[in-house]
Amino acid sequence: MIASIDITGVKYNAGDQVQKYVMRKIAKLDRYLPRHARKSVTADVKLKQVNRDHGNKYEAEIIITVPDKRLTAKDSTVNMFAAIDIVEAKLINQMRKYKQASVTHVGNRRVLSQFKRRTEALEDL
Repeated sequence: MIASIDITGVKYNAGDQVQKYVMRKIAKLDRYLPRHARKSVTADVKLKQVNRDHGNKYEAEIIITVPDKRLTAKDSTVNMFAAIDIVEAKLINQMRKYKQASVTHVGNRRVLSQFKRRTEALEDL
């Protein structure tokens, strides 16, 4: 679970419901990170209300700092909860790419061990 989550509202008063929703959504994102990066992850959430010609829009920006990288996602919609959901989906994709790039893959050990056993069995014949 991401321990350090900082929620700030810019021209927007983030109520208890919104804060709980953000905490629930963002705190569980660490499962998409490699194990070595989970201890030092911080999240900065900026919630903004933007007045537009067609009405108010809500903008959510989340910056997650992992070792050697910053993952950022931003979106604006008519509903703050929807903006948070969209940003969460964007961050999940970025975290998966980060994990693939940072973790060295040895290969599928089970397949290699099965191959070795079969070749040894064939040699015995």
